[in-house]
Formats: sequence, C-alpha cells, structure tokens
Amino acid sequence: MNYIRSGIFNFLFFGWTAFMLAFLWIAMPFSPSTFRRAISLWPKGCFALLKIIGVTFEMRGLENLPKKPVVFAVKHQSVWETIFFLWQHRDNAYIMKSELTRIPFWGWYMTKSSHVLVDRTGGAKSMRELIRKTKEIMDNSRSIAIFPEGTRMPSGSIGTFHPGVAAIYTQLDTTIVPVAVNSGLFWPRRKFLKNPGKIIIEFLPPIEPGMGRKEFMAELQSRIKAATEKLEKEAGFLTPEEISENTSESIKNSGETG
Repeated sequence: MNYIRSGIFNFLFFGWTAFMLAFLWIAMPFSPSTFRRAISLWPKGCFALLKIIGVTFEMRGLENLPKKPVVFAVKHQSVWETIFFLWQHRDNAYIMKSELTRIPFWGWYMTKSSHVLVDRTGGAKSMRELIRKTKEIMDNSRSIAIFPEGTRMPSGSIGTFHPGVAAIYTQLDTTIVPVAVNSGLFWPRRKFLKNPGKIIIEFLPPIEPGMGRKEFMAELQSRIKAATEKLEKEAGFLTPEEISENTSESIKNSGETG
C-alpha cells in the first residue's frame, strides 16, 4: 500500500509543480511581492498532497524566533525543507545553488522572487555577491534560509558546512537561527518510497553576532548535529552501529534461550 500511495503522491507532486510553473508565468508582469504571493500556493498544495502518504509535521522552538529578520541555517535532508520556508512566510528567501536555474522557468521565478542564486564555482566574486544580495533582502525585512551543507544528506549523517553562512554571520553581524529536521526519514533523498509519520522541524536558540568565524562554525554545526540526532532517535532511527548491536544482542539472546 505504501508503494501505491508513494506512486500517487509522486505523480500528483510533479503534476502540481508543473502546473504551478505554467501558472506563475501569468504572474510574471506583477511586482515581486505579488509574485511571491502567487508562488506561496505551491507549498500549500505540496503539504496537502503529503497527507496521501500520511506525512504530517510539527514545529518546535517557535519561542526562539526573534521578531526581526534572521538567517535560518537549516539541516538539509529532504525536498521538504525547501518547501517549508515558502509555507512559513511567503516573503522568506532562499540561498540556493545556481544549478537549479536549469529547471525550466524556475531560475526566472527565483530571480523574480528575489531569492539568492549562488555560483559555487565563482570564488570570491560569488561570495561578495552573496553578501550583497543577502543584505539587500534583510534590509527589506525578509528572512533567509540557507543550507550550510549545500546539498541533501541522508539521515544519520552530516556534511561539511560551507563558508557562506559564516561570511554572512561575520560580515553582516546578523542573527543566525540553527534549524534541525528529521525529514529525511519520511521523504528520503532520491527515493521513490515515502514513509508515513511526523516530520519535526525545530528552531534552536539563535546565535547572536559577536563570535569569531571558527567558533561560530563549530557552535553552529554542534547544535544542529545534536538536535538532529535527537529528533531522528525520537522518530525511531537507528544508526548502522546500533542496528549491528541490536542484531548481535538478538542473536545472543536467541542462543541463550535455545
């Protein structure tokens, strides 16, 4: 049954996305603010479709959200969190890799919405452009989501944090809100099968300006890693080592019983 539900979801998800890509072309002549209002229909439809496979979500740590624009530094496990921040507030912006512009129309729409497209091979020039665009967006009272790992990582793993988030933190003296998720357990990376359950997204206490670059990066990674592992464990995720230990224990107990 889960394969059938996943198949229905995948078909409708890509169909809904294709429809929105076509629909948004009509909204292109309008202002960026109006365009963002139109694009906010997409995450609402996606979250409605997730009910087909029994996926819900819970937000934690809302008390940690400052009443000002911030940069969300988000653990990246799934497509889910790339949808969430458009759902949370239509004026949120994403920092994303420029390769996504290869998706038909999508690059134009992201530029129209005033998101930040980063050429990861552009070196210092790209970093300066990242800082400039981020400041411009936050000066317009918009928060930004960045994925420090740069790509989706499987549950139980954490990638290398790229320097962009540290550059934003140190050069703009801005508040960073670390964000943990367990979405990869339910919408795994590059997997056809989706799993029913509750995705939890947790906003951790903000990191205020003032740390050095190395200290900040260590603190950010430590907080996100610990919180993510806790959420995964709560959802029943076992590491390969834990699976091996459980298997050995079961074999041992079986032998003792025999």
